Amino acid sequence: MAPVVTSVSPAQGAPAGGTSVTITGSGFTGATLVKFGPNGTNFILVSDTLITAKTPAGTGTVQVTVTAPTGTSSQNLLFTYTPAPAPTLSSLSPASGPTSGGNTVTLNGTNLSGATSVKFGSNPAPILTNTATQITVLAPGGTPSSVAVTVTTADGTSNALSYTYLAAPLPVLSSLSPTSGPTSGGNTVTLNGTNLSGATSVKFGSNPAAIVTNSATQVTVIAPANTGTVNVTVTTAGGTSNALTYTYTATPVPSLSSLNPTSGPTSGGNTVTLNGINLNGATSVKFGASPATILTNTATQITVAAPAGPPSAVSVTITTAGGTSNPLPYFYLAAPTVSDLSTHLGPATGGNGVTVFGSNLTLTSAVNFGGTPATGITVVSDNQLTVTAPAGSGTVAVTVTTPGGTSTAATGNPYYTYLGEPALTSLSPSHGSDLGGDAIVLGGSNLTYTDAVTFGGIPASYAAISDSQVVATSPGGAPGTVNVVAHTPAGNSNALPYVYDPS
Repeated sequence: MAPVVTSVSPAQGAPAGGTSVTITGSGFTGATLVKFGPNGTNFILVSDTLITAKTPAGTGTVQVTVTAPTGTSSQNLLFTYTPAPAPTLSSLSPASGPTSGGNTVTLNGTNLSGATSVKFGSNPAPILTNTATQITVLAPGGTPSSVAVTVTTADGTSNALSYTYLAAPLPVLSSLSPTSGPTSGGNTVTLNGTNLSGATSVKFGSNPAAIVTNSATQVTVIAPANTGTVNVTVTTAGGTSNALTYTYTATPVPSLSSLNPTSGPTSGGNTVTLNGINLNGATSVKFGASPATILTNTATQITVAAPAGPPSAVSVTITTAGGTSNPLPYFYLAAPTVSDLSTHLGPATGGNGVTVFGSNLTLTSAVNFGGTPATGITVVSDNQLTVTAPAGSGTVAVTVTTPGGTSTAATGNPYYTYLGEPALTSLSPSHGSDLGGDAIVLGGSNLTYTDAVTFGGIPASYAAISDSQVVATSPGGAPGTVNVVAHTPAGNSNALPYVYDPS
């Protein structure tokens, strides 16, 4: 008798194919071909009544057939290829911007993944990021007007939302910080106000300043040399701003306000940023009695390479031609260690919790599995923390990073092994007495660390023989078919059917 197909689940999927489908019926033994309309596809013969397959590409509604040595099924079991919906836009943020373009605009909506084009009117915008619900782009240039913004994907072009190009406004200054500095210049000055983006010139009197950063509300510059009190102005495409006064003064005593970071390893060599005022022209920075190497120096900030020191607190000071600053504390910390993990095994997909044991863990800033950072770091104590393992493969060393440095794998057992997901390919035999007690050989892969085997959810006793074989003793069960599943620290395997024969 030819095969009989009684159900196809699911009965619809994407035109590109690749949908996992379960075909049930009878007479499937020895099946040689599974077709969706005119197109054949790869399939797995699970049993005489069950086939799993991946749909080929196709369109419309097609008949699903199974061919075996006894013939081809004739039942009118159908599968429908459902096209993906066209993209839809719900909002823009912001909905306006400068005629020069270059600003980031976020487009929110649905079915946006795989965008091939975003247009502002007829002008394409460079796509920065793209997900199913959000796209970020750099707005192209335009003229003062409103234009339609659309998104195009392989499934069509979205509805249009309005975006308005605005003419450049006149820049306005509200404050300077600081309002004075040395006659030699070289210090950083922050100019606050509105409409400051796209600054082309900042002048202290008639002397131009070097622009360091520039946003719509703030510009930072390196003050030029000068004397007396001068007017500071900003020029953009919208014109030249109002003037604020800046006074050049004699060299004052340096003053420190903060260190970043405030702690580091005993080996030194890490970069420390000192913030304050009157710091330009520094001749010395000391950590206790030990000099640090000066890397950069402005009037409000110095960066140094910290010298080595024993685990303790020391005072940091800076010396310029104006004198020596107030001290701020800096702490030398011992490096963390990792002595053990719980657990040492997990799935290649990550996402499981791991407890890390060691010492000097209180200020942990990062935990890495090999070169991959973990997430969800929770410090329990100076000797214990928990993390969520990232995805990975093989056996890797777990390291902890604090301001005191990064742990090494020299001591303890900091190694973590990623396991492949267990997979079952066969049961031998695939049926037995409903009284249980039969020895069943489970064949497959990634079975070495099997920690449970169930028959229809009922635990069975077992022994892992190798990575490809587990021997289980069937528990008792009602006559009929149940799923057999193996479990390892990497998760559950696929299920294979086992038949309980009535005794």
